[in-house]
Amino acid sequence: MRTAMVDITELIHQARDGDAAASEQLFAHVYDDLRHIAARQLGRQRGQMQVTSLVHEAWFRLARPDALRMNDRAHFYAIAARAMRQLVIDHARQRVAGKRGGGEVMLELDSQVATAGRDSELLALDQALEQLAEVEPELGRMVEMRFFAGMELAEITDVTGRSERSLKRDWRRARAFLHARLSNAEVLPE
Repeated sequence: MRTAMVDITELIHQARDGDAAASEQLFAHVYDDLRHIAARQLGRQRGQMQVTSLVHEAWFRLARPDALRMNDRAHFYAIAARAMRQLVIDHARQRVAGKRGGGEVMLELDSQVATAGRDSELLALDQALEQLAEVEPELGRMVEMRFFAGMELAEITDVTGRSERSLKRDWRRARAFLHARLSNAEVLPE
């Protein structure tokens, strides 16, 4: 596994320097992982947007040499997950703009599966995550990596340099914050 990480990191650096062959190799190496992240992003919305389309749209954003300012493999996947999240949110906003329905939104957060099934739920989750990122930027980034990219705490530890124990504590705080926001309750972050 370490070899694959080094190869991907090296390919990222070469692609960033403008090496088109490295960019193609990078895409080939990460394609299945990007599809997995895209499937997590779409959750139960797969009829609205296709996994392959999401992967390709995100890749177009990521593949430009000026966009490949990533440190390593884990950073690449975190950025890819963020790009996909933004694409899914933009897509949901376009659909909701024509519908404009009301009603309460309730989501159940899980560390393994994004359960936002309806556009309004997805937009509520996005808004709650943006509120979290305003108050606690590190918690917002951790939620993106764990919830949207599907990274395990050990992988996040590698990216952030923080202990798994402190990440577990932060994950509980982030979940509590998001649950409170999604159920329209006020909570002050610790």
